[in-house]
Amino acid sequence: MGASSFTPTQRDHLRDDFATGYELVDGTARLAAMNMLLHGIGTSNGESPIVVQDSLLTDPGSRWSMVLTNPPFGKKSSLTMVGADGREDNEIDRQDFVATTSNKQLNFVQHIMTILDTNGRAAVVLPDNVLFEGGAGETIRRKLLTDFDLHTMLRLPTGIFYAQGVKANVLFFERKPANPGRPWTERLWVYDLRTNQHFTLKQNPLRRKHLDEFVDCFKPGHRGDRVESERWHSFSYGELVARDKANLDITWLRDESLEDLDNLPAPDVIAREIVEDLSAALAEFEAVATALEAQLAGEIADSD
Repeated sequence: MGASSFTPTQRDHLRDDFATGYELVDGTARLAAMNMLLHGIGTSNGESPIVVQDSLLTDPGSRWSMVLTNPPFGKKSSLTMVGADGREDNEIDRQDFVATTSNKQLNFVQHIMTILDTNGRAAVVLPDNVLFEGGAGETIRRKLLTDFDLHTMLRLPTGIFYAQGVKANVLFFERKPANPGRPWTERLWVYDLRTNQHFTLKQNPLRRKHLDEFVDCFKPGHRGDRVESERWHSFSYGELVARDKANLDITWLRDESLEDLDNLPAPDVIAREIVEDLSAALAEFEAVATALEAQLAGEIADSD
C-alpha cells in the first residue's frame, strides 16, 4: 500500500501516533527526530516523536505492538545512585522486573518484555553475554522462554556493531497472553551468520545480500514451513531449559579458524573476545560472592 492510497485518518495516524522513540543523548535524539520528520513522521511545530530520557528509569505505562531496538552495549546503567556507604549502586530495582541486576543489557531485555503489548513483536540487537550470563541472566532467559515466544535468533558476525570483537545477536520474540503451565516458546530457530564468516566495516562490509538466506529461512508469516539447513537449526523448549543456566549461546558448526592459523581473526579481535570472556567470568564470581555474603549475613543474624 503506497502513501497515496492512505485515507486522511490513516495519514494522520502515521504522522502523529505511529512511532515513538526513546533516547538518552540529546544530540542523538535530535538526529533521530529530524530523520523521522524527513520521512513524514511528526511535524516541525509539534511534539517530538523521540522522548529524551533514560528508558530504564520507570515503566512508561504505554504498551506497543512492535519494538525495534539496539540498546547501548555495556555493563552498567546510566542511572547511578549513591548508597548509604557512599559507593555507587547501578542496580535497577523496578517492581515490574523479574530480576535485579546492574547489567544494563539484561535490564533492557526486561524493559522490552514489559512494554510489549499482548501479541506484540520485538526484534532486539543484544551482545552475547545476555545469552549465557548466570544469576539474573538465567532468570530472565527462563522467563522469556516461558511467557514469550522466542522463535528466532540471528547470530551476527563478530565486530559489525560498535567495535571489533564485539559479538551480537538479533532476538525475535512475541508477547503472548498468560497461559499458566504451558511455555509459549515451542522451538527456537537459530541462524549462524558468524562461524567462518569474516566481515569488516570498510574492506568487506556486511551487505543486504548476505542476509538473503536468513530471510528465506525465516519465512515471515509461514514459520510452520521452516526447514533446517547447514546454518539454520532449531531447538525445542525442553532442550533449551535443560542446558546449564538455560544458556542460549549455541553453536554447532566447526570453526575453521581454530584449525587454520592463516585464518585466525585479527589480534584486536582476539583481544576483545578475551576481554568479553573475562568480564563474563568476573560477573559469575561476583554473583557467587554476593550469594555467599548474603548467606553469611543470614547465619550471623540467626546466631544473634
